[in-house]
Amino acid sequence: ALRRLSHYLLAHYQKGTRPVRDWRTTTNVAIDLMVYAILSVDEKNQVLTTYIWYRQHWTDEFLRWDPTRFDNLTQISLPVESIWVPDILINEFVDVGKSPHVPYVYVSHHGEVQNLKPIQVMTACSLDIYNFPFDVQNCSLTFTSWLHHIRDINLSLWRQPELVKFDRSVFMNQGEWELLYVLSRFQEFSVKSSDSYAEMKFYVVIRRRPLFYTVNLLLPSIFLMVMDIVGFYLPPNSGERVSFKITLLLGYSVFLIIVSDTLPATAVGTPLIGTYFVVCMALLVISLMETILIVRLVHKQDLQPHVPEWVKRLLLEQATVLLCIRDRKKFSRSRTQSSDISRQVDNNDSTAKLNHYGCEDPRECETVRGARLAPAFAGQAEGSPLMHGVLREITAIRQFLEKREEFRDVAHEWLQVGYVLDVLLFRAYLAAVLAYSITLGTLWSVWRDA
Repeated sequence: ALRRLSHYLLAHYQKGTRPVRDWRTTTNVAIDLMVYAILSVDEKNQVLTTYIWYRQHWTDEFLRWDPTRFDNLTQISLPVESIWVPDILINEFVDVGKSPHVPYVYVSHHGEVQNLKPIQVMTACSLDIYNFPFDVQNCSLTFTSWLHHIRDINLSLWRQPELVKFDRSVFMNQGEWELLYVLSRFQEFSVKSSDSYAEMKFYVVIRRRPLFYTVNLLLPSIFLMVMDIVGFYLPPNSGERVSFKITLLLGYSVFLIIVSDTLPATAVGTPLIGTYFVVCMALLVISLMETILIVRLVHKQDLQPHVPEWVKRLLLEQATVLLCIRDRKKFSRSRTQSSDISRQVDNNDSTAKLNHYGCEDPRECETVRGARLAPAFAGQAEGSPLMHGVLREITAIRQFLEKREEFRDVAHEWLQVGYVLDVLLFRAYLAAVLAYSITLGTLWSVWRDA
């Protein structure tokens, strides 16, 4: 029965002619699509590769029979090459994929033909990577007859649009991309004043899974920035902070070299995460410059001038109150204590000299000292050159000690200025980093939940 039916249908069949008995009759082709897998998304070349299950349905008026004459056969499979097939193509095709060849179609006794086949589709798609790795892509697949206008071949949707939209029954949901939904829309297309063509558009909306990129791109960068902030707690008058900041900057540079191949690249724009990395690098450079400035201020130099009065008023008085810094009072107290200690040492030295004569009453000490100094004045004429030399040496030592004490006071003042300025710049830097992080986090949260 199958052989007799096949011979009956194809004996005088003309596959080169549209299968209608009246040429005014329009052939209606119903189309259906199911996304099976998202194979690749090439952001640089703007190409989307998908694997779909494609179905066509139309009526062939020359492929009808009476089932009672052929052992009640109501359906038969025929070779695709032996019958007429509509020239339905995808407008966005950029390359022929490795699609398996399905050699047969199903034909029912009413002349209804079903052409079911899987297709690997490589299509052009306008990919927007600004929101990477929280981006959502919308790529269209436009099915249309390349030659026949709408009066010859019209297109329609096989199933209801709601059934097509949320159909994930065959989708392989284990890759980088997640299928959100598939929208369908029918429209007519015409070029200038030519005939209209029927088009059936399917919009495949996919979303990238960001967990891999969050773990491998965002978290290491965040850790390095946190370490940069923690580095401000190193003492500014030590050189360890500079070497620590330079090490962080070099580590971040190596990190950017490693992740440069992971970031998508297009000629149109740059993803926001690339701008994020550049700004983080700039913040690390600013942090290093601030550290160099503070280390330059707090290190003592012999020719360093006194701190200007306006700097003292601005930083050591107003800024300390504004920033709630208590170090200035502690430094001022320590400097006052050191001066008091030096005066006390001088008084103790003079008292020790008096007590050296072995008297407790000051009047007795004056008498004894006068008696002891009489022979010294008697021998002053003989030892005057030696006494003058000793006095000059003592005067030089005293001047040297006074100048060194003055240098210490100047260095101490600059150290106070350096500490206050370091706290001020650190808090400004921390506020900038927090504002930048909150802004990016809000944007990415909105895109993730959209």
